Parts: sequence; structure tokens; C-alpha cells
Amino acid sequence: MKIWVDADACPGVIKEILFRVADRAQVEVTLVANHSMRIPPSRFIKMVTVPSGFDVADDEIVKRLDVGDLVITADIPLASEVIDKGGIALNPRGELYTVQNIKSILNMRDFMDTMRASGVQTGGPAAIGSSDKQAFGNQLDRFVTKYHKL
Repeated sequence: MKIWVDADACPGVIKEILFRVADRAQVEVTLVANHSMRIPPSRFIKMVTVPSGFDVADDEIVKRLDVGDLVITADIPLASEVIDKGGIALNPRGELYTVQNIKSILNMRDFMDTMRASGVQTGGPAAIGSSDKQAFGNQLDRFVTKYHKL
């Protein structure tokens, strides 16, 4: 089991949680982004830099993903692809994307895109708060406990 991170848009506080879990649980965490990032020295933390371009990092994650791997992303189309390939997708706010909920989440995303395209101001997501960090950490701990065997 590996953890893949859609790192370009992943908040720094979430990356820090992932770095601590990588060493504590001895699980491989790989950040995928279109630019280099500073990562702590650890045999469990890796960085993959991909060329710039639309969905290049997403495509790389899907290409390398194995069944049962976890992907950290707020990108709903990527989460859907991960689920279709047998992976597990977790939002940086702690929301687990599942076979049961991904279609309705995709539909809502498409609806909001349509609203924005028609000129409706929908605003962006709120900043990551302490309850989001706690929800993410709890989901991550559940996943690591359930799927990772030392």
C-alpha cells in the first residue's frame, strides 16, 4: 500500500501530517507535482516532478496507482479515476470519496461549474481549519491502521 499526493494544490499542513505518518507507519508517501517541492529526508517520502500541463500530475498518479493505494486529492475527477482503478481517494478536509458518493459529488461539481460559467459568483472553499485537519488525520489513521501491515 502506498499513499499518493496530488501535491500542487495540497495544503502544507496536510503534507506535514502525511510526512509524520510516513515515518511513524513506515508507509511510502509520494508527492506528484509539476514543480519541485522541499520534502524532509526520509526513505518513506518521495517526490515525482512531472511536466507542466493540464492533468499531467493526475495522469501520472493514475498510471502508477495500484489497487488499494490511497490518493490525497481535492480534484474530484481524479478521485473518480482513482476509485475506478480500485484505489481509495481522500480529500484534504477528511472527506473519503467512495463508490457510493463519487457520482453525486461529480454531479454537484459539474453543476457548480455550470453556475460559474453563467456568471454566478459561488466563492471558493474556506481555508483549512483545525476541524478539517482533525478530520483528515482521523481518516488517514483509520486507513493506515486498516490497510497497512508493518
